[in-house]
Amino acid sequence: MGRITVALIVSSWVIPMSILVNHIVPEPYMDEIFHVPQAQQYCAGKFKSWDPMITTPPGLYFLSLAYVASLFPGLLFIQPALSFINACSIAVLRSTNGLLAVICSILVHDIVISLKPSLDDRKATLYTVVLALYPLHWFFTFLYYTDVASLAVVLAMYLMCLKKNYLCSALLGVVAVVVRQTNIIWMLFVACIGVLDLIQAKQKHEENLLSVPIDDHFASSRGDSISSNLKRRRSGSAISTVSHSVRGTSLPCLPDNSSGWFSEIWSIILASWHLKWELFVSFSPFLAVLAAFAAFVVWNGSIVLGAKEAHTVSPHFAQLLYYGLVSSCFMAPVHFGTSQAAILARSFWKNRPLSFLLWFLAAVVSLLWVHYFSIAHPYLLADNRHYPFYLWRKIINAHWSTKYLLVPLYVFSWTSIFTLLAKVQKKVWILAYFLASAAVLIPAPLIEFRYYTIPFFFLLLHCHVTNGRVWFLMGFLYTSINIYSMIMFLFRPFHWDHEPGVQRFIW
Repeated sequence: MGRITVALIVSSWVIPMSILVNHIVPEPYMDEIFHVPQAQQYCAGKFKSWDPMITTPPGLYFLSLAYVASLFPGLLFIQPALSFINACSIAVLRSTNGLLAVICSILVHDIVISLKPSLDDRKATLYTVVLALYPLHWFFTFLYYTDVASLAVVLAMYLMCLKKNYLCSALLGVVAVVVRQTNIIWMLFVACIGVLDLIQAKQKHEENLLSVPIDDHFASSRGDSISSNLKRRRSGSAISTVSHSVRGTSLPCLPDNSSGWFSEIWSIILASWHLKWELFVSFSPFLAVLAAFAAFVVWNGSIVLGAKEAHTVSPHFAQLLYYGLVSSCFMAPVHFGTSQAAILARSFWKNRPLSFLLWFLAAVVSLLWVHYFSIAHPYLLADNRHYPFYLWRKIINAHWSTKYLLVPLYVFSWTSIFTLLAKVQKKVWILAYFLASAAVLIPAPLIEFRYYTIPFFFLLLHCHVTNGRVWFLMGFLYTSINIYSMIMFLFRPFHWDHEPGVQRFIW
């Protein structure tokens, strides 16, 4: 019932907003001027045609092709003279993302239920709807960009991994990479989570093998003396047999969340070595995808397909700092609430010397990143249609000192994120998440909030936020931002003197 409810709620805004956007903006806008004609070339069967300005693989176009093919019989019934090429109109192509947004919400609902089985359906629906309203995801639902498709396939890949269907997960990883090549990082992250989950499942299985005979042994002491003696002999031999068998293949126990980094990492290494053949067989499909991707990068000479000069890999470490602050702002009721401030203050005070040292080192590293690895891409400086253009000019670069004054906020944001995750996740999980986010964001020279969508979804899905009031506040925040951004996009157009056409504000 939860899936149907979620799908209906999301559809209730996807359908009318799609109609409104297509009515006011009937022509391709921004990156759509590349994506729409390329998809229409595929609809015409011209698969060898390729626009050299497109940087991402053709996964979205193949998905749209399948989608249009499924709709074509119905469209043909309505318009008998309609050709397949004409069916690939901009409205139909945009509706691909509308459908994928609904699918995303269903996937998020299933992931929430899988991660939190004890959660009631009403709360699971609330969490899912709030995530579906996340402004960067919500806005690009109504345009023909790769973001919604990329998120949908990554979520499907993750859900299959949670269900321990590793082959299907790896195959979806192929689709994810074909939609957007940086998804190779999220495929590796998902595989890491799968390894951790498999190790924990094996350890719980061994604990159950040891605990069941012992329970039977103690329960047997309540019977009569003769029966009790017989049961003791049997349970004793069972304990001996199970203990002997488990002792020969026992896994090192994973320490709890209060343990140190080294002990947790070392225990995972030992457990992985114990299960090396099972892990290799289970996760070899992921390794095959990784090898194929590496071969493609070598053959292509770059990770991007087109416009390589404008999208060269650059050490943009400040991008990771921006992501931490932007994510904290989108979770403002969590990170900037009094309860979170109290938790951070208690943690700092409890370990005063170490906490002070860590905060100091984080501040120094952040200052170095801001000073030496803060990139002002030409697209960022020249295009006033994007919100980051104004954030850069009015905040980050308003004064030579402003970018340094923001460092305490960057440090606070990441500290709050780590603290929030540490409540429920192991340190290795947090490290893998941080490294995956860094691997995706740091090489990107352009400040694009769209790149933050997938790491943000993983962050919010794995945070221990159970307060319904906080979720309602985030939903209100997202709705307010969505209304503002869509009003600015649809009803506040402007013109450039040096270029004809209508310009619109966009993320």
